[in-house]
Amino acid sequence: MISPWDRWYTTSCCLCCHVRTGTIILGVWYMLINAVVLLILLSALNDPVQYHYHLTSAELGTDLDVMDDANMCIAAAISLLMILICGMATYGAYKQHAAWIIPFFCYQIFDFALNTLVAISVMVYPNTIQDYLEQLPGTFPYKEDLMSTNNICLVFAVLTFIGCILAFKAYLIACVWNCYRYVSGRGTTEVLVYVTTNDTTVLLPSYEEVVAIPPKEPPPE
Repeated sequence: MISPWDRWYTTSCCLCCHVRTGTIILGVWYMLINAVVLLILLSALNDPVQYHYHLTSAELGTDLDVMDDANMCIAAAISLLMILICGMATYGAYKQHAAWIIPFFCYQIFDFALNTLVAISVMVYPNTIQDYLEQLPGTFPYKEDLMSTNNICLVFAVLTFIGCILAFKAYLIACVWNCYRYVSGRGTTEVLVYVTTNDTTVLLPSYEEVVAIPPKEPPPE
């Protein structure tokens, strides 16, 4: 009987490329995004007046928390950690080291769980969307149009959007997991080969065992 993991296992992903290639592209893409975020955060820390991140609640017109230097440093540290994790996944997929892919896979699971909790919170507390819209600054585009929308339609639109994101993230998780299985399978030195007949299953010996068997003596003439 084929297990569900083996049934969904494949060595190809989007655009018909190999799972190793897809994981490398995904890791490089995440590294570029986090590198840009880290560059913006460091630039804002260097010149806070130019980037205007020191905004008070009165300037925002809301009760939103103020972004200070401590929060900026924490965000920069998280971006740096993400660059390291994505770099490990890229290196692991390129050099076929399965253990290096695990941190990035764990991050994907954690991110998927957070987005799932957001979707559940929207379903359980649908009024939180209206509360969030009220906290947005008055200069936010289309704020009045969004607040005048029916709450049920707004919740449906948000859940549809989150559902599409979750489906895409689940597909990326499957690609990285298949890459991990492929790399770990390539690193296995011993491969078990089975020969199955109608009523019996025979385990063939490995190459080392076959070589170690002494040759049979020729029959006497």
